[in-house]
Amino acid sequence: MPDFIQALPKTETHLHVEGALPYELLTAWQPEKYPPNPRFRRADYRYETFPEFEHILLEHALPWFTSAERYHEATKVMFAKQVAQNVRYVETSFHLPVTKFINVPGPEIIAAIRAAVPAGLEVRIFTGMLRSDIAGDLRPTIDRLHTWDGLAGVDLHGFEQMPTERDTAAVWARLRAAGKVTKCHAGEFDGAARVREAIEVLGVTRIQHGVRAIEDPAVVRLAAERGVTFDVCPISNIRLKVFPDLAAHPIRRLIAAGVRCTLSTDDPLCFANAVNDEYAALAAGLQFTRAELAQVARNGWQVAEVPPAARQAALDEIDRLVKA
Repeated sequence: MPDFIQALPKTETHLHVEGALPYELLTAWQPEKYPPNPRFRRADYRYETFPEFEHILLEHALPWFTSAERYHEATKVMFAKQVAQNVRYVETSFHLPVTKFINVPGPEIIAAIRAAVPAGLEVRIFTGMLRSDIAGDLRPTIDRLHTWDGLAGVDLHGFEQMPTERDTAAVWARLRAAGKVTKCHAGEFDGAARVREAIEVLGVTRIQHGVRAIEDPAVVRLAAERGVTFDVCPISNIRLKVFPDLAAHPIRRLIAAGVRCTLSTDDPLCFANAVNDEYAALAAGLQFTRAELAQVARNGWQVAEVPPAARQAALDEIDRLVKA
């Protein structure tokens, strides 16, 4: 099974740049402050609340991400790890408020990340923001996002139980009209109603997590009928106590109901996980077969923003692996 997982040409479509900071960079930089193997990165650690998780992430990520050069250095290592796992396509997002924290324009961060992309890896760069940012000081920046070259799209992330600002739907619609992909975190720390809101009000077809849609069969049907993709991160869901264990995770039930689910890592800085680990977790914890894992890999390529020939080549390679 490990050899099969490695051989699959994979995608990663739910990855936060700041949350993917390679921890070894922190240890090499300040070993006395960031010792190897801290408790929160161990497999048995569970975050009691989202604020606890967010605090740990930010206290480790923000000291590092102080310049465009630091984004380049971190993503160069991050992308190398993905290439080593046969990940060939990545959608990753940086936190838009950081542009204000460090006074670096977003296009400079995008350029720094783009310069770190190695040969053989396709990367699409998104920016993410809190639900409250549209009504705050970042609004002038948000209103210019459609002009940013190299920006594939946008995402709403952070504490899901915050209210969604009324103007978000109009902003998201304008960005889609400008050719940007719109995403939304929903169905993680809040229930199925947030997934319905993301689909019906915000108009997205790419939902980050989405797994608590399982609580309402009508929302699951809605997602399937609208062709919505859930970019799922099972290890994150367990470590953050969205579900008690992998046996309780609904990814197989969502797929069976017709919802396209992809597989990603979310925030490896906090979970010490990799894409291959996510596939292995489904195999060990939910007894996914090779054919089922292959379908998850196909799902990623079906939504990847790549030329049709590149998509078909990856799908054909997956089919050959399964037949072998």
